[in-house]
Parts: sequence; C-alpha cells; structure tokens
Amino acid sequence: MQIPENWLRTIINPKLSSNDLANLLTMSGLETEKIETNIPIFSKIIIGKIINIIKHPDIDNFNICKVDTYKNILDIVCNIPNIRVGLKVPCAIIGSSLLCINKKKSFIINIEKKYKIKSYGLLCSEYDLKINNKNKYLFELPEDAPIGKNFYDYYKFNNLKFVIKLTPNRGDCLSLLGIAREISILSNTPLKLLNTKITLPNYKEILPVKISAIDLCGRFSGRIIRGINPKALTPKWMKIRLEDSGQKLVSVLHDITNYVMLELGIPINIFDLSKISGELNIRWGNIGETIKISNDLIIKIDKNIGIISDNFKIISLSGIINGFDASVTLNTKDIYLGVAFWWPNSIRGKSNHYNLVTESSYRFERGIDFSKTIKCLERVTNLIIEICGTSSSKISQIDDQIINIPVRKEIKVRSERVIKILGIKLTNQEISNIFIRLKFHFIQKNNIFLVIPPAHRFDLEIEEDIIEEIIRIYGFENIPISLPITVSKISPIKEGYQSLFSIRHQLAFADYQEVINYSFIEDSLEKDFSQNINNYPIELLNPISKKFNTMRSTLIGSLVNNICYNLKRKLERIRLFEIANVYLHDKFIKDSPFTVSGYKELKKIAVIAYGPLLEPQWGEENRNIDYFDLKNDLENLFFPIKLNFLKINNSILHPNRSALIFKKTKNIGFIGEIHPILQQKYDLPLAPIFFEVDALELQKRQIPNYIQISKFPNVVRDIVFIFNKNINLQDVMDTMFFEKNNNSNCFIIQSISLFDKYCGKKLKDNEKSFAFRCILQDPKKTLKNNIINNAINALINSVCKNFNAKLRN
Repeated sequence: MQIPENWLRTIINPKLSSNDLANLLTMSGLETEKIETNIPIFSKIIIGKIINIIKHPDIDNFNICKVDTYKNILDIVCNIPNIRVGLKVPCAIIGSSLLCINKKKSFIINIEKKYKIKSYGLLCSEYDLKINNKNKYLFELPEDAPIGKNFYDYYKFNNLKFVIKLTPNRGDCLSLLGIAREISILSNTPLKLLNTKITLPNYKEILPVKISAIDLCGRFSGRIIRGINPKALTPKWMKIRLEDSGQKLVSVLHDITNYVMLELGIPINIFDLSKISGELNIRWGNIGETIKISNDLIIKIDKNIGIISDNFKIISLSGIINGFDASVTLNTKDIYLGVAFWWPNSIRGKSNHYNLVTESSYRFERGIDFSKTIKCLERVTNLIIEICGTSSSKISQIDDQIINIPVRKEIKVRSERVIKILGIKLTNQEISNIFIRLKFHFIQKNNIFLVIPPAHRFDLEIEEDIIEEIIRIYGFENIPISLPITVSKISPIKEGYQSLFSIRHQLAFADYQEVINYSFIEDSLEKDFSQNINNYPIELLNPISKKFNTMRSTLIGSLVNNICYNLKRKLERIRLFEIANVYLHDKFIKDSPFTVSGYKELKKIAVIAYGPLLEPQWGEENRNIDYFDLKNDLENLFFPIKLNFLKINNSILHPNRSALIFKKTKNIGFIGEIHPILQQKYDLPLAPIFFEVDALELQKRQIPNYIQISKFPNVVRDIVFIFNKNINLQDVMDTMFFEKNNNSNCFIIQSISLFDKYCGKKLKDNEKSFAFRCILQDPKKTLKNNIINNAINALINSVCKNFNAKLRN
C-alpha cells in the first residue's frame, strides 16, 4: 500500500522526519518496506499554452502550434491528435532534457526540422515525461496552471511515498485515515477532521432497496444525485494524490469514489440512475444467472456469490465489482451512490474464484468500519457537488438500512495475564492509559478490564489480541533487555537409544540424500499409497492449494513424487531418505495437549532407491539396484539386531518382491519394489525400491555384551535341502534358529546363513533348493566329529520333519 506523505500530513502532522515516521509505523507492526520519491527524469520543462494551430503545409497529420511560454511565442510541430487552442501543456523548450528509453540516456531538446519546418521544442505527453508509460496523448493541465512556471514545481514531484506492507488482519489500516489514526495513537498527535459536513437534501426521492440476504449485507446507505456534469476535469490535487497512491485515473466520478475509498477505507458503489429499472435487491445469486463486467467479459453466477440486481438484471457483484450495464459514463447525468457493509465471510475467497481481485474486495473481505457508511456517503457527496455539481443539481435524502451489523462483545483482559505474557510489570494505570489512547471503551474492575473493541477493528476477538495492542502502543523498543534465567542440566545419553541425528549420518554415509517434504499431499497421491484403514484419507479443511489437501499416511508417496521430479530433470541415479511424521486414523486416541481425538502421529523413516547401483566407473560393471541391495542397507541400519521378513500382499508393492519387516515378533514396516500398475501410472522407466520403518524401533539399539573370542578353530558345514516351491525361506530359517537356541546339541552352532538358491533342470517343476552354511565352534575345546554330526543332524531332522524336505546330494 502506497501512502503519499504530503497527503498524510494534511490529516496528521507529527513533529517527526520522514524516516522517523516510517520507523514509528514499522515498530508498531505496520512495516514500511521503503520510502519512494517521484524524482522525474526530465529538466527545464515549463508550462505552455497553445494559442494558435496551423496545418503543416506538406504532411496532413502534422500541425504547427503557436505556444505561449510567458517569455516567448514558440513554433512547435506536433502530430498528437488531442491538441486544441487554449490547451495548457508541459513544454520542453530548447535546452530541456528528457530520457530516451531505448538508449537509456537523456537527450537535450534542440531546434529540429520536421519536414522543412523548424520546431523549437516539444509538447509533452505523460509518456514523454515517464509519468505514465501508456498515455501518449498530450498532458492536459488545468486552466489555472500558470504559464511559464516550472512544471516540476507545479506538479510537486518532490512528494515522498511510504510503501507499507500490511498484515492480513489489519484491514482498518487500508486507508489514509487508518494510517493517520495509528500515527495519532503512537505519537499522541491530534487528527485533523475531514470535511464531511452534512449536505442538506433539496428534493425528496428514494430508490427502493431491498436487503434479501442479511447474512450478506448488514447495512446499506444510499442516495440519489441528479444534474451533475460527468465531463468535469478531475482537480490537479486529486490527480496527484491518486497517482502517488498507485491509482489509475479513469473519469471524474470514478476518481472521486476511488479518492474517498483511499481516504476512508470504504469502497463506494456508483451507478447510472437511468440504467436502473425498478428497485434494487441485495441477494444471493442463482445458478444460471450472468453479469456483464465489460464489453467482452460475461461471467456466470452461482448460489454462493452475493449480487445487487434491479428488476431485470444484475448490476453488481457485491463487494467485488460493478457490472457494465449500470456503469456511469461521460453521458451520465443522474447517479445513485451506495455504501454497504458486506459481511467479510460472504466476500472472502469469492474474488479469487472469479479471478477478480479488486480494491473493494480486498477491503471488504477484511472488514470495513460499519459505523462510518453515512460519513463516507456525505464525504463523496461533498466532493461530487464541489467538482461535478451544476446549478440544477439535486440531492436526495439518505436511505440508511441497518439490518444485521456485528455486535462488539466484551473482551476480558486480566492484568496478571498481561504481565505473564509480556514479561513486563505494567500497572493497571498504564494499561488503562493505553486503552484511552486506543479509544477503546472499557470498564475496570480491580485487576480485570472489560474491553469493547471499536467498529473498525475486526482483528480484536480474544484476550491475546488486546495484549498485542498493549505491547504495540507501549513500544517493543521499551522492553528491557534481560538474559533468560534457567537451570542447566546435562542429561545422560541412554546407551540403548540412538538419535535421529546419528541415523541421518548412517544413511548419508550409505549414499542417500535427505529430503524434506510437506506433511500434506495431493489426495490422488495419498489414495495410491495410503496406509489408512479402508483407504479413507485425512482431508484438510483449509488447504494452501489443491495439491496439498490431504495429510499423508506414508512417506512413500512423497518420495515417489521426488523420483518423478528428478527424472524430469534428467537424473538417472536417485537415492533419497526422509524422516518425518505420518498421520493415521485411530478411534482410540483422545484429545490431549499433544493429540487430536481420532488421529495419531507416528515418526517414520523411509528410503527409496532408483536406477544404477553405482555411479558410472571403469572398475566394475554397473547394474540397476534391486530388492536385495536395499534389503542389505536396511539390515546394516539395524545391525546387530536380526530382522525377519514375511511375504506381504499390498496394493503398492510388487507381489513377488516385497515383505513385511519384523523385529522379533513386532511388525515395524515394509520393504519392496513398487507395484507394476503404479510404475506405469507414474510413467517410471524402472521400478523404484523402498522401505519404511518405525523410527522409534530403529532408534532402539542392542547394548553390546562382551563375549570372549574362542582360541579354538571353527568348523564349516554346508547343508543343501530340497523343498516344495511353496515353502518360505523365512519359515525355514526360523525353524533352524529355534533348534539352535533350544537344542543342547546345537549350542556350538555360531551362525546359519543362506548362500545359494537353485531352481533348475535337475529338480522337479514344483521343487527348489536352499543351501545353508553353518559355522560351528566351541569356546573351550576343539570340536570332535561326533559333536559336530549331532548338531548338524539335529538341524537336518528338524527341517525335514517340519517341511517334508530332503537332502540334496
């Protein structure tokens, strides 16, 4: 938001420099991003008057203008169509300087021949002066502009502008009056009253207005003005203020309503009275209705948008933009002015829906001062009569309908609470004085204040809002500097627990890169990879966009999305991990300071790999990473804890290349290759392989126990079994380890591992072979053959009995 300093100081003029004033606003929460100045890129431009126009003898569209510059009468050749006798314009005389955009440097005006006629200057447009790069017509000055005066001094280009970045809750400061009110409170400087004198009506006429939707419009004030001059020129002082505020000049009626909107922060509806048929009706729209915004733009209305209509057509989208069918033009003689209070919730989001974000909607969706509609109407009436009024102008009385305005509720503010939150010992008298400066109505009862916020402050609803106002006015810079006092205590590190920081290091050493994704994802991605029961996603009530409308129940969907993102950027080898929370339904969870009823959060660690196993190199033939490579990385993370794997049937995993992960008997996650259907859906040339485990289970680690290394040699025995193809390897391993741990003959077996699998021509179609290597060792003596054979035979008998297996020769 741009605020011209000259305009601001007509309302409030504290004894502060421009920089101090900007700092005062910034320290109160109204951040002044910068101070701009209108430094023109021209010099020696004076005001001239065209006193005669002669056609160029050789070129049809060129004219020779006689221009009075007070000291001289100059001949200036011009081909701009809006020249006329008596027009006053900025004139660049010999020696003047202008900026040439193409060459990015200034050039000096000299005598120039234009088709055999000497031209002694240049009549300037706003484009020439770089005031408005779109307007190439002559800059028309008012009739009272003094001939010969320096244009720089006349137009007051030395005005500074404060560029203020407002927070969304401070809709009350979207006006000159709002900023001035803040400065008055902060600097204890009185405000100068605006000219809002009551205009006495001189005839009786009321345009009937019906408010059919009280949840849309709470108050509507309107009046008729007849017999105006719509072709009057916008005063120079108003033009300068509007342009310095970043507003485009349209026509005098629009300029006046925009001026009052910038001044008071309340937008005004203005209609051509002759184009309104019957009465006005403020209501919600109906499906199938349309409104014409401009000659080439017609939009469809739905039931969630508020409108103003007459008996036959819609003339306005409430609080957003007026329609074309009742807009004022240069032929308008009679107008209808309307000032409304629209409920913020009825406007909020509607302008974005139609891609029609306007100055009006920007203010209405934050809330305007509903107590100032009459004042606003009187102010705009005064200006219209002053600038556009004629001897036949007629002003009707005001029709003010108050239907449903907000009720400002008392807010209980406790002085103990103020001291606790701010950490400053403020007395009740200091708090009371701040409320008086803020012009809050309040009642004090001992250490409790009952505060009623003013009508323009929609951001004050709870006790903490009022406490924020107290510290703003007290001054953040007045808070004493003090160091926090706390008791330092070094907690012991639990030996059986490793931090997430160390896990991140392990994964980084294993050549994985960490990613951090949003906890919310697109609903389609969640449905594809969901771990929620019945595939029922957790949807957000207020998503930041359509692509982030669901809380994720697994990290895998986000990682697959990362893979797709990197593939589009020509990366072929991708290895990623993420440590974050997932969100699941759980009807047993109740509300608490750290939980929400019906939902639970779990910390997960997910890893994904795609593409070649190694970076390209000459020393080893490369291949794509597979399930067993990732399984090896997973087991290294948990080492020395032994993991078990069980076949899984999951919609996101390949049916034959996936497994559940068990830590003893507890399911802690899953591992596998992406399902072929999802691989095709996400257009992945290769199948990513991933796992996801509970972070807490990985953080728990086994405390090492010292075991004396045996001095005696070990013995290696290989056992090869033939099984039915339906037998799972994990079941066989579980059986062998059970026998090892529970059979006294097997205590010398130190390890059992699979080293070969065979399915070939030497076996039947329904058979497969597993080869196991057993390492045997006694810590106290050398092993004898009978002890070795007893241990191996115990394993063989257990496997053959449980799985109907046989030994392979």
